[in-house]
Amino acid sequence: MSTTVVITGASAGIGRATARLYARRGANVVLVARGEGGLEAVADEVAVLGGRPLVQAADMADAARVEAVAEAAEKEFGPIDVWINCAFSTVFAPFEEITAEEFQRVTEVTYLGFVNGTRTALTRMLPRDRGTIVQVGSALGERSIPLQSAYCGAKHAINGFTSSLRTELLHRGSNVHVTVAQMPAVNTPQFEWVRSRLAKHPMPVPPIYQPEVAARGVVYAADHPRRKQYYVGATTVATVWANRLVPALLDRYLARTGFDSQQTDRIPPAGLDNLFEPVDRTPADDQGAHGVFDDSAHSRSWQETLVRHPVATALGTGVAALGVARGLNRLTARKA
Repeated sequence: MSTTVVITGASAGIGRATARLYARRGANVVLVARGEGGLEAVADEVAVLGGRPLVQAADMADAARVEAVAEAAEKEFGPIDVWINCAFSTVFAPFEEITAEEFQRVTEVTYLGFVNGTRTALTRMLPRDRGTIVQVGSALGERSIPLQSAYCGAKHAINGFTSSLRTELLHRGSNVHVTVAQMPAVNTPQFEWVRSRLAKHPMPVPPIYQPEVAARGVVYAADHPRRKQYYVGATTVATVWANRLVPALLDRYLARTGFDSQQTDRIPPAGLDNLFEPVDRTPADDQGAHGVFDDSAHSRSWQETLVRHPVATALGTGVAALGVARGLNRLTARKA
């Protein structure tokens, strides 16, 4: 019997790469996003790869619409086995340049969108006592950086919400599982679509990984949901550990480097952004899973192998984190 998986934010980036992986398994893949052009394109990919697609255009900030997505999914395919929350929006700007309306919108999509998806999935999974929810998180949900206060705040909120929910599921002895896959910097189209007030074109903080690396981490987390969270990419783990060991050093380091490291030498993209409306409204607007940083993005991560061996992962990343901390200490001392 085919697995039924719902993927939000499925029209591009990590969500789209994840949809392709499930399609190769012959899964029923419910594709959720606002941009109908991207959704139609990924639906074609899913069908070619051996899956059964169902397109559902929806804004995850709209709880009633999210509920309708689940109803349509189960009417078409039967019970939902896996729900993956991946949709988000953001604004690149110093906090004082982000309007109240913009900050609210990022929070509604990037945090409350996950809450809406989780609630809708649990409504169906809890009575059956089975199912898995994967929250696609970020290293920025544990270590904030400048110029992304709204996004970082939302990702932190997802971690807190999910931890609370996990304890409730444990209390009731439920066989429904929720886990978080924490992501590194990923080469997605968001850097062309994002609302930005930066002087230059926004970019992810290197090292950058391809969406396929992230998608493999998401699927692995869904297959093995008993762990609290998974870290995808060695830089994610090193960042988290360094933040726990030397947070003040990271503050000073990011204050000095975090502005330049998130901007290229190119001028910002012109045209519409996707904060309030999708930009991929027709198939001609579709940009696929990748962004514009293919030349510098990594398609593999040694940490992908280690993640299957938790003891080795802990030892290896602990050493890496200590190295990062010592490097930051030396760099900060030299620039002081």
